Amino acid sequence: MQNIQFEKLTVSNIKEIIPFGKLLNPDKLNEEIENSLQEMFQFNNYHCFGMYQNEKLVGISGAWITVRIYSGKQLEIDHFVIDETIRSGGLGKLFVTHIENWAIKNGCKTVELNAYVQSDRAHKFYFQNGYKVLGFHFQKKI
Repeated sequence: MQNIQFEKLTVSNIKEIIPFGKLLNPDKLNEEIENSLQEMFQFNNYHCFGMYQNEKLVGISGAWITVRIYSGKQLEIDHFVIDETIRSGGLGKLFVTHIENWAIKNGCKTVELNAYVQSDRAHKFYFQNGYKVLGFHFQKKI
């Protein structure tokens, strides 16, 4: 793995982030993804991480710091995506380890996430990296 760098992304990186958001949400218009990101970056508890390889953005992950009764202060990973052309090469593990270390430095007791039910590769990845299924995520559109 050559020349890997991690950076905190900001609202100025939205155009770079959109294609990764599209990988997870192919039915969303770029404008919808951009609007969501614009709003998310306004929250103090939202953080966005970028992983660069040879100065090219190859992975992104949003994350939310929250406090829950059952876990205390936690970092919830959101929209964790690695460039499709370089998956299964160890960069995902490197990236999630970077995010976990950032969470530790920022006083979090757990790192948590949601994964789409149909994402078998993601489930395998998270199990291999020590994550456990705690429950079901429910949604009601209103």
